[in-house]
Amino acid sequence: MHSNKLHAKKNLLNYGIIGNCKSSALIFEDSSINWCCLPQFDSSSVFGKILDDEIGGHFKITVDDSYIISQNYFNDTAILKTNFKNNECEFELIDYMPRFKNDDGSYYSSPEIHRILIPIKGNPKIKVEYEPKLEYSIGKTVNYLKKNFIVSIVEDKNYETLFLYTDLNKKDILNGKEIVIDKKIFFCVSYNEKINIPNFNSVYLEYEKTKVYWLNWTNKNPKHKNYKDEINRSAITLKLLTFEKTGAVLAAATTSIPETIGEVRNWDYRFCWIRDASMVIKIITKLGHVKIVKNFIDFIVNLIPNKNEKLQIMYGINGEKILTEKKLDHLSGFMSSKPVRIGNAAYFQKQNDIYGILMDAIHFQILKFQENKHQHEQLWSIVKSIVWSVNKNWKKADKGIWEFRNKEMHFTFSKLLCWVAVDRAIKISKLIQRGEKAKKWESLRKEIHDDIITNAWSKKKQAFTQSYGSEELDSSVLLMESYGFIKANDIKFVKTVKSIENELMFEGLLFRYKNNDDFGEPKSSFTVCTFWFIDSLYKIGEKKKAKKMFDQLLSYSNHLGLFSEDLDFKSKELLGNFPQAYSHLALIETALNFNNE
Repeated sequence: MHSNKLHAKKNLLNYGIIGNCKSSALIFEDSSINWCCLPQFDSSSVFGKILDDEIGGHFKITVDDSYIISQNYFNDTAILKTNFKNNECEFELIDYMPRFKNDDGSYYSSPEIHRILIPIKGNPKIKVEYEPKLEYSIGKTVNYLKKNFIVSIVEDKNYETLFLYTDLNKKDILNGKEIVIDKKIFFCVSYNEKINIPNFNSVYLEYEKTKVYWLNWTNKNPKHKNYKDEINRSAITLKLLTFEKTGAVLAAATTSIPETIGEVRNWDYRFCWIRDASMVIKIITKLGHVKIVKNFIDFIVNLIPNKNEKLQIMYGINGEKILTEKKLDHLSGFMSSKPVRIGNAAYFQKQNDIYGILMDAIHFQILKFQENKHQHEQLWSIVKSIVWSVNKNWKKADKGIWEFRNKEMHFTFSKLLCWVAVDRAIKISKLIQRGEKAKKWESLRKEIHDDIITNAWSKKKQAFTQSYGSEELDSSVLLMESYGFIKANDIKFVKTVKSIENELMFEGLLFRYKNNDDFGEPKSSFTVCTFWFIDSLYKIGEKKKAKKMFDQLLSYSNHLGLFSEDLDFKSKELLGNFPQAYSHLALIETALNFNNE
């Protein structure tokens, strides 16, 4: 019952994401929920088949081999529809997590998944595979049949429960019995025991309310002439990766999806990287969603209460500062790629680019929300302490944007972001205190600028390189232009773009870099880098070539237009954690170029 004819484009990550800004679930193209953490994004998994085929746990509607299964989103929503069809029968499965406005203006977003099954033709026969495995499948999850629900319980190191409500016969579900669908039915998987027992009408009403919520949200996006659907799908995906409670934006919804199958670059991305902040702020503002931007900036600002406190590169979604990394050795991993990790040891790395990222966010906050005068004093204290930190640290080596675990160098990108920190501080000074401090900081800005021009430029390569004195190229230097360090028509930038194309472009995708890192030369392309390259190509005037490359890159998404972190150079298979915020931000930024003409 597992060989149904699915969408023509095969992909290991042919998943849709549903969510409600507290948690999310990934649903494979065959209807199987293979990843979900409840009650929030970084909780332990209740369905984890994506990380272990045998013991991970899933929730799937199975049919016989005669069915063709297809999947798509309801336009401009985060509601997923999976269609099952053969010659005699047809039905559809609607999946969503409830999110809508309450009468008091707050949002209802309960930790639960709703599935609605609607027969369209004939009398379809299905089996329900309901196999939750709580707490990352540690310990044995046992299902118990109760009057109003099935409860799943694990009592091992931790005690955890999950509830399933449905109008189907619950015993038939647990026994894997074949069920004839002759009416509309519902499933409600809930982290909490429900006080009001759900029924089909209540679940359908919440579906309609959730649909209205998403249509209203998407309607705020500008009406783009080109790539409208791609921009909207990416924007919805980014919204799904925001944690409403704190304003944090997750890097991705998963952990340990490998950058290369069978290798060990498997990391937990259910955290908030401060580096993503500039991009989130810049792009989401262009789409008119000011609330996300404001909440995210508040999240970042609230993390740094003390003037002398060290700024981390990443935090937990509730602002946690210690993200201890652990291996879950009992799980076999995605496509048997071990280890599965939770937590992330990169949290204590030193990366000097963080100063510029934060200052860029603060500058944006002051520029766009000038009425918040009471916050400006707090921000001004942070600004001064960041410039002090930059002055003290910018000449030091660090781990760099790619988080090399075993070496420190004078990375060009880190120096660039130190320049950004001082440049934005000068602009802030002019905005809120008539530029008195700016005069003092201008010499530091010039010193860093001249240092980069002198030491990052390679005469041999005719390009800005990865680090001082190196001949290695690195796609991160493409961001020099978008951060305002250099003009797009500057010959040094044009030559850098060309050199990067010659050396880092392979099979239509870009290497981040080619020098061996801690794990050897990468076998997959970091998706965001190819978007950066297309963006740079457009800006140096090669617009037709940029558009052709962009269309080609978009064709490598999964069946729903979603991107993960990486793409395999040869097969164009999606790899790495999914869906990836950075990839979708860069997609939007690049697509917006083609709406400016």
